[in-house]
Amino acid sequence: MSPTVLGIDSSTQATKALLVDADTGRVLEERRAAHPEGTEVDPSAWDRAVDEAAGPLLDRADGISVAGQQHGMVLLDADGAVVRPALLWNDTRSAAEAEQLVAELGGPAACATRIGSVLVASFTAAKLRWVARHEPESARRASAVLLPHDAVSLRLSAPGTAPFTDRGDASGTGYLDAETSTWDHALLTSALGHDAQLPRLPGHPAAIMAETRTGTPIAVGTGDNMAAALGLGLAPGEVSVSIGTSGVCAMVSDARSVDPSGAVTDFADATGRFLPMTTTLNAARILEAGRSLLGVDHQELSRLALASVPGAHGVTLLPYFDGERTPNRPRARATLTGLTTSTTREDIARAYVEGLLCSLADGIAALEAVRGVPAERVVLIGGGARSAAVQVLAPALLGREVTVAPPAEYAALGAARQAAWALSGADAPPAWDREASEPLRADPAPDVLRAYAELRERTATWAVDEPDATSDRS
Repeated sequence: MSPTVLGIDSSTQATKALLVDADTGRVLEERRAAHPEGTEVDPSAWDRAVDEAAGPLLDRADGISVAGQQHGMVLLDADGAVVRPALLWNDTRSAAEAEQLVAELGGPAACATRIGSVLVASFTAAKLRWVARHEPESARRASAVLLPHDAVSLRLSAPGTAPFTDRGDASGTGYLDAETSTWDHALLTSALGHDAQLPRLPGHPAAIMAETRTGTPIAVGTGDNMAAALGLGLAPGEVSVSIGTSGVCAMVSDARSVDPSGAVTDFADATGRFLPMTTTLNAARILEAGRSLLGVDHQELSRLALASVPGAHGVTLLPYFDGERTPNRPRARATLTGLTTSTTREDIARAYVEGLLCSLADGIAALEAVRGVPAERVVLIGGGARSAAVQVLAPALLGREVTVAPPAEYAALGAARQAAWALSGADAPPAWDREASEPLRADPAPDVLRAYAELRERTATWAVDEPDATSDRS
């Protein structure tokens, strides 16, 4: 009988748990529990969601691994109690602190060389500096700093287990040395104001780091983007484009990709390689905003969009609703231009879909420029990839062959694959088959891309007056 593994994804919106056949990758059971909304969350909410989603499956698993949203800041005091609500990746209140840290490191090029990326508000280090400046008592009490997946893994582990994390998720903190893949405590001290305990790092990407109270092995886990690439089985020459809460364009690479511009963040992956990526703060929520504005459901939004023409009769959306990370404009806002008295609902719907895809096209172009390797194919994943309009328009606006991965919880599936790898002791992850759609093709739409690029450049210096407008302090 094949062993079974449990992959858990503690994402921004929910905990997803998959019980999977370790030999074949076949999903045996799937459960889900929602998380609270907002950009800061009490980690106890994740505990409750894990209990609800994964609890009934724990006794059936021979191995467990946890994926989690990157960058989130979890502070523990000397007794292991949570100091304050966790600040999540999409909280941009620390934009100024990120700029300060980059300057202190000697500028963008020096920062990218030392930690693999140019720090932005999303990174844990920037959030630590924000806490040190604005909540000094919380900073003083912080004895340990964890990431969300570390906190969930620790919650599942037997009492007395020391926190642990992996190279992939650690590479998004801003205090992992990119050359040595070891913690840089000098950077941590600079951000927080003092040194603190950091999770153990493994010697192997699929190391078993702990056990549950009943003795089930727990693998090291990883960040959600690294787990999604592992679950998808991303191959060289492919770019995965995830349209979820965030928009993530990622490529697997055998070498580092240092980008002083900051457009590309060079993370480690979950297999010992690298995962250069670009990330937008706005993705599927762009479609949700369009649907809400027009008072329709997502199916009708697609129908309206496809009833218009390329370029939406001159209507162009720059979709930076909640600020943006690629490009780095944390205080930006969305801009809709080109409306006339002849503008229709169809044109507005089309502009929203085109704005989303043009934003993702920027991300792919940045990856290609830094890697020096063209993307041969795009693989769409995530809830937004199910949009009929996105699927029809993506090949033209992304400019290459597009396939749509079957609907699945790829981060949770990647965590399960890591758990299966850890149990096997093999040199490489198990070879699970990946289904794919028939390739989608369309003639490129350069006029649409050009109009979007012109609007992007025209608004480059625009910003709102309130620097914390995109954060949620509730």
